[in-house]
Amino acid sequence: MIGRRRALALLACGAAPWSLPARAGAQIEEPLADSVRTALSSAIANSAPPVPEFADTESRLAYLRWLGTMSPRLARRKPDWQERKEFLQTVWYESKRAGLDTGLVLGLIQVESAFRKFAVSRVGARGYMQVMPFWSRLIGDGDPGKLFHMQTNLRFGCVILRHYVDRERGDLFMSLGRYNGSRGKPQYPRAVFAAARHWQFTDPVPPKAPAGATS
Repeated sequence: MIGRRRALALLACGAAPWSLPARAGAQIEEPLADSVRTALSSAIANSAPPVPEFADTESRLAYLRWLGTMSPRLARRKPDWQERKEFLQTVWYESKRAGLDTGLVLGLIQVESAFRKFAVSRVGARGYMQVMPFWSRLIGDGDPGKLFHMQTNLRFGCVILRHYVDRERGDLFMSLGRYNGSRGKPQYPRAVFAAARHWQFTDPVPPKAPAGATS
């Protein structure tokens, strides 16, 4: 397997992201306060379908431009358009729902599982976001098999990452390390940040000024 330093060097040199190895995580089981457990369980249990809703037409068009930009970037790993669309739509929905940067979540998925739905790490982490089975017992219904379901896995992953971001007071470097079970070590956060650059999106259409605004 390619070492972490070599992988980072390949990214720095512009290597295709698909050529890099997945580095599955191993979140560490820690005691949760009852209030935290309840909040996380509630976030997981909300079964709202991953269908984006928009306040106005401009927001919807911005989403469609994002989807149109991301789709070709993912086509090599997910050639089927419908599967690719559903995956990107769900990532967008769950990352926004959790208050996370969508590009960062896609970068994390790339590093964790290389976009493999049924990836299993040597320590048992599962699915796209390599969620450890103990989370099903702590905040889910106790069935780790559901972690191979796309929306379930992405929801667990985003909720867990949001939990770590909150614990680390917004420090993404430390949050990512905690997600991967390597808190304080630089290799994993750097790999995710590097991968996330491939998934960043700058909308070419500037937002319209509010009605009645003056320059």
